[in-house]
Amino acid sequence: MLTKRVKENVLKDTSRHETDTGSAEAQTALLTRKIEELSTHLRKHKKDFHSRRGLLQMVADRRKHLKYLQRKNYEGYQGLIKKLGLKR
Repeated sequence: MLTKRVKENVLKDTSRHETDTGSAEAQTALLTRKIEELSTHLRKHKKDFHSRRGLLQMVADRRKHLKYLQRKNYEGYQGLIKKLGLKR
């Protein structure tokens, strides 16, 4: 689970304005951070299938956000991919 400070740092780097938490860029960045954290948890706890299901749902949700962003704002999509270090 992400702390408030970590969320603020992630949003500060990717949000459009100060109070932006709902844009596709901000949500994608938060999901990426959650996915990284949950992936490290699952490396240690290999049989935690409930968390694995949640991870798969987050990955699917991030994919949908990225697909939307790619359609609507391709330059922003390219910048976000580069900033987050995702392979696409």
